[in-house]
Amino acid sequence: MSEKVLQGQVAVVTGAAKRIGRGIALRFAEAGAHVVVNYDSSKAEAEAVVEEIKAKGVNAAALQGNVAHRDDVQKLFRAVDAQFGRLDILVNNAGMFFPAKFEELTEEQWDRIMNTNLKSQFLCSQTAAPLLKKSGRGRIINLSSLGGLLPWPGFTHYCVSKAGSIMLTKCLARVLGPEITVNSIAPGTIQFEGEAPDTDFIQRVPLHRVGTGDDIAEAALYLATAPFVTGQILAVDGGRLLV
Repeated sequence: MSEKVLQGQVAVVTGAAKRIGRGIALRFAEAGAHVVVNYDSSKAEAEAVVEEIKAKGVNAAALQGNVAHRDDVQKLFRAVDAQFGRLDILVNNAGMFFPAKFEELTEEQWDRIMNTNLKSQFLCSQTAAPLLKKSGRGRIINLSSLGGLLPWPGFTHYCVSKAGSIMLTKCLARVLGPEITVNSIAPGTIQFEGEAPDTDFIQRVPLHRVGTGDDIAEAALYLATAPFVTGQILAVDGGRLLV
C-alpha cells in the first residue's frame, strides 16, 4: 500500500489522545491525512499527539468534546468544517471498559457505558454524515469489540454496548450508501507497553500473541481506503473467534 494513500484527506478520530485512538491518528497522518484529535479530558495527551502528527508534515488539531453529548458533537464538527473545510473519514473510537457483576450493575453504570460506547457513535455518525457525503468517498469506522460477538461474564453492559455498535454499523452501511461506507473493527486483546501480558489469551489464540495498537491502526487504514467494503465487522483478534 502506498505510503500516502490518504493524501489531503481529513480524518476525525474520537478519543484519540491515548491507546488505540492515538495509534490510528498517527497511522493516518503517516498516510498523508490531516487529523482531528478529539478528546474529552486528556488535553495534554491530545496536544502531544497533535505535535507528533504535525511532525509528519500534515495538519492537525486537538478539539475537546464529550461525544456522548449532542451539543458537544455539533460543536466538534462545526469546528472541523471551519478549520479544514472537509471531512473524509470518521473513526468512532471513544469508549470505556470496566467490569461489573450483573446482579450489582447500577443504572448509572449501564447508562454511562451505553452513552460512551454506543450513543457517541450514533451522534457522531449522524452529525458527520453531511460532511462525509460532500467528500464523495466518505468512510465511517466504528470500534466495536469481540465483546459484541461473545458473551463475557462480568461484562454484560459492555458486551451489549458493543453488540449495539455492530448492528449500528450494519444499519448505517445501508442507510448511508453509496456515498459513505461504514465498517467496524472488533479488536481482541490489545496491550500496550508496560501492561502485563494476557497469558490465557496468548495460549488460546492460533497466533499465540496479543494484539498491538499498530495491528488496529493497520486495519483502520485498510477500511479507510477500501472502496468496495461496507457493513463488515473485521475481527482483529489473532484468531480468537476460532476457539
